[in-house]
Amino acid sequence: MLKYLSKVLYILGEGKKNLLFLLLLFTVSSVLETLGVGLIGPFLNLSSNPESIHKNPSVHFIYQKLGMQSSGKFIFLLGVVIVAIFCIKSLLYFLAKTYIVRFSFDQKKLLISKLLHTYLTVPYTFHLSRNTASLIKNIVLETESFTHYCMLPLLNSAANLTVTFVLLLLLAKTNLVLLSMMLGILLPIFILFQRLGKKFSKWGETLSATYQEMVRIINHSLGGVKETRVIGCEAYFEEQMAYQAQIHSRAATLYFGSELLPRVLIETSLIVFIILFISISQLLSTDNTKDLTSVLGVFAVGSIRLIPSASQFVQAIAQMRTHSHSLDMLYLDLKEIDKEGNKKLKNLSLNSLSSPNKSIPFTDRVDLKNITYSYPGISEPSLNNISLSIRKGESIALIGKSGAGKTTLVDVILGLLEPNSGDIKIDGKSVYKNLRGWQNLIGYIPQSISLMDDTIERNIAFGVPDNLIDQEKLQNAIKAAQLEELLAQLSDGIKTSVGERGVRLSGGQRQRIGIARALYFEREILVLDEATSALDNETEALVTEAICSLSGTKTMIIIAHRLSTVEHCDRVYMLERGNIIKSGSYKEVVISR
Repeated sequence: MLKYLSKVLYILGEGKKNLLFLLLLFTVSSVLETLGVGLIGPFLNLSSNPESIHKNPSVHFIYQKLGMQSSGKFIFLLGVVIVAIFCIKSLLYFLAKTYIVRFSFDQKKLLISKLLHTYLTVPYTFHLSRNTASLIKNIVLETESFTHYCMLPLLNSAANLTVTFVLLLLLAKTNLVLLSMMLGILLPIFILFQRLGKKFSKWGETLSATYQEMVRIINHSLGGVKETRVIGCEAYFEEQMAYQAQIHSRAATLYFGSELLPRVLIETSLIVFIILFISISQLLSTDNTKDLTSVLGVFAVGSIRLIPSASQFVQAIAQMRTHSHSLDMLYLDLKEIDKEGNKKLKNLSLNSLSSPNKSIPFTDRVDLKNITYSYPGISEPSLNNISLSIRKGESIALIGKSGAGKTTLVDVILGLLEPNSGDIKIDGKSVYKNLRGWQNLIGYIPQSISLMDDTIERNIAFGVPDNLIDQEKLQNAIKAAQLEELLAQLSDGIKTSVGERGVRLSGGQRQRIGIARALYFEREILVLDEATSALDNETEALVTEAICSLSGTKTMIIIAHRLSTVEHCDRVYMLERGNIIKSGSYKEVVISR
């Protein structure tokens, strides 16, 4: 349990400071509840035998100090005090429970933001080993499970445990033998749920795994709905979904069905015990009826409070066991991300941290010096001692067969991968002293442009709030990317929605929006990664024309399979198995080979 708690506290981070206030509320509420329950016995005793006021020294002292002349008025006042205590206790209990819920959902909000932030900023290699479905599941489902089935049960069980502990002390003082008999009946129930612990964990793991699979199936089937419909493999995805949904349903039924057991068993056992005890006591003895009434009054009221507290505590333990997989998933991801984040921070300068939106000055040239990179777990380097230079305003091309290392080299240039050795220098200064400033110089145009299901305007000014979009920069980018003719044909112009992944646009139109995006942010270095390879010849010619029009004004790094698209480049580098095997002009590298 301590290990479980330490993981929860780690995930909460700074939020754990508020737990002290919660514990204080629990304690005050529990003490007031115990005081109220403890007064019920004397109240019942005094009500049935008012003369006992004068026989009990403590009660008689209070009676005299209050200047009471009537036992009836004293008993009435005692009843009012008990009612007031229970009302205050109930108010505190309500406030504590409400604060628990608010605290839990505040932490969920912070955790979702933290996860999204860290997934967006974690080193790129993290994403190479993870699929999107698992990250979506963590942000959406696992945070929900953590809030509802880890943190809320933990906080509620702390409240219930505090109440239960204080009430048990009161019942022990009232009648230890009776309490021992009661606990003897409840003990097998707690043992039963302890034994079921592994089952709960297994069901929770199954729920999490099947949910991830269902997200993956939805991504594959609906994400590629055109191919799915044309090929006619709807039944394949439907069968996969039905299979996972069946496993999910069975695990959920077992879990939620078992959730009902604690209250049913505990409530039944306690009520049966109290009724049988009263019946047997009445049958065997009639001399101490008044004492028995006060004792049973305390136990009856105490049991009414203990039944929900004990059952909720057992239920909370079951929930935490079932969803411990969610806790582990979040804990391990945050640990890994924190570890990678600390490494990243060590490599960043104060300048990089204090000026996140500023670019490094670029006046002369970029030099790649002896760049070597190997992917984690792979011994053979993907890049081997790569060196090249790019002057400002030049265009260079990277060509070679698949697997030659072109994309890996571009990922290093983009700052997504950090080389094992070597350096990238801009005007003689290492970019790793201000990586964010270096990335602020670069515009990236991939083969498949990532478009939001939003307007053309928002896709060009990607990630910029509407009120901050610079219309002059937007129009300049549209003109340079040769999008004016397209926008003139659209009734809504730049307010036209492109659809999911830009489905309402052609491939060439999507690529030109990608170019416009890079130009809107006024990036001085453009990296085009197979930007025209998926286009037909006519569309490719239009996009290439848009790219060529930027020659001399932008520094460009172009990866291409179609060699005709790099004819305008100042220099061409041919890669093979992570090495530059040839470099020179287009004529020297392409035509003469």
